[in-house]
Amino acid sequence: QVQLVESGGGLVQAGGSLTLSCEKFGRAGTTYAMGWFRQAPGKEREFVATINWSGSEIYYGDAGKGRFTMSRDNAKNTVYLKMNSLKPEDTAVYYCAALRPGLPLTQVTSARQQEYVFWGEGTHVTVFS
Repeated sequence: QVQLVESGGGLVQAGGSLTLSCEKFGRAGTTYAMGWFRQAPGKEREFVATINWSGSEIYYGDAGKGRFTMSRDNAKNTVYLKMNSLKPEDTAVYYCAALRPGLPLTQVTSARQQEYVFWGEGTHVTVFS
């Protein structure tokens, strides 16, 4: 069984930086394209970024482009989300997810939540002024 575990969330002042991590447990022989999503209080879950299996392709949603950078280290079975110049509106629960194998990865498909087959429990990020 695949488990995804996020870490690195916490309380940070506006303008600061934070790096989130997501480690995969199980199915050691399988490398998935991985995504980050977030859900703010009272809002729908939104797409942040997705990276392909090798790290050569990255797609960012409106929530992630400009100030966030996604990366991965397959030797550690871990993906990262580096967040810079944080704003109060970045406050949310951040989730990582594994994409369905074999799906052609595009800007459109990477944002479709239904295409992700495994999800982590999320890590809280709170940005204060």
